[in-house]
Amino acid sequence: MRIPEHTTYLIIGAGVHGLSTGYHLARALKRRRRASRSDVLIVDKKGVAAGASGIACGVIRNNYFQPAMRELMAHSVDIWETDPEAFSYHPVGYMQISPESMHEDVASIAQQQREIGYESEFIEGDADCLKYMRHLFHDWQAKGITSVLHEKRGGYANNRASMTGLAAKAGSEGVRILEGVEVTGFRFDGGAVSAVETDRGVIRADEVVIAAGPWAKLLWDMLDLPESVTIKGSDGALHHDIPMWSYWCLQEGTLGVNPDFLKTNDGRMPPVIHLDTDAPLYSDVDGSLITDRLWGIYYKPDFHFGGVQGGAMPYRVERPPDDVAVDPYGPESPDFIVGEQFAHQWCSALAFCHKRFEGKSSLFKKEPSGGIGAFTPDSFPVFDRFHQNCYVIADSNHGYKMIGVGKLVAGELLGESTRLLAPFRFSRYAEGRLHPVSNSPFPWS
Repeated sequence: MRIPEHTTYLIIGAGVHGLSTGYHLARALKRRRRASRSDVLIVDKKGVAAGASGIACGVIRNNYFQPAMRELMAHSVDIWETDPEAFSYHPVGYMQISPESMHEDVASIAQQQREIGYESEFIEGDADCLKYMRHLFHDWQAKGITSVLHEKRGGYANNRASMTGLAAKAGSEGVRILEGVEVTGFRFDGGAVSAVETDRGVIRADEVVIAAGPWAKLLWDMLDLPESVTIKGSDGALHHDIPMWSYWCLQEGTLGVNPDFLKTNDGRMPPVIHLDTDAPLYSDVDGSLITDRLWGIYYKPDFHFGGVQGGAMPYRVERPPDDVAVDPYGPESPDFIVGEQFAHQWCSALAFCHKRFEGKSSLFKKEPSGGIGAFTPDSFPVFDRFHQNCYVIADSNHGYKMIGVGKLVAGELLGESTRLLAPFRFSRYAEGRLHPVSNSPFPWS
């Protein structure tokens, strides 16, 4: 397909945010009788789901301590539920299983889920939690658990299949998707972006949307946006020169057992399990202590991955952001894939949870997995307009599950007021309107 000289809306990135924005924007334009085939164009330097959306674990949940995130996720679950077949969505539910140090936080989540009408069940106390979990899994044996939040909605979706389905839906609305087009720069006129430079030519655009996932910093730099920010703390103090971006390495893998191996007592596929605990974790191989600090894992049976798939806490890449190579990305990266240490810890953690996983560490699939995410200063998304006509979707690695963001961004591009995105403006750093921080060991909870 030829590179057009001009388009009304140019979206950079064919992952979940770019595809969702394009799809919902094209639908809205049709309803307003303003649509033509040249209205919405998506470009990607490789192709649909070539980045983080294509390797995502696929977990879809509402479990967030931050009210703004919780409402945004509830909206996204609504979108997932509109077309489960096209989105390859499995609504099995989600469970947050926690220690006493997180009890108050999770109780707050449960209360606010009730307030917004998001169906969940909250169990408290170690004895009742053990009883509840053994009603699902006869061999449940995790220690140090005093609360279970069981979300009845949510679950998981198959990464590439869902993006292929979303791309097809966008295409059916007239969205053009050009693969193999790499953005190399921007042109400006009067403070606005007038055109996007690519390795296949220049495209003039009236509106530009950046939906680049892990490549967000690279596009941010091309737009000459701030390398650092001043953040107003909760005490009113100003913290200067905080780097805008950091990279975290994502740790995920698959245990090569039949996914049916994790069925519940009544023969059903279980909810996605997320466990955090401060109980000591010992090796399932030699009994040695792995950690006695707060740790967490998540896992689910998944025929797409061919086993029980999940992950553990990410770790920060301790080098300057400019020195981090995003490409080659994901399993092709020589630096950011999981190794034996992750496999040992994660498989031991599975055995900590279920007796059925004891002695199964050798079945861990020794295949490249993992990737990196570009994180904002507070690890939460930035959804905002820059240079007058350039909308940046910087998801801070919350991306895949947030399929509903595209619909909200499409609305804002067409002049609608969107309450759910307001808490994620860039100005929150200088104004001190920060999201509350939980006691979770994960940077995005």
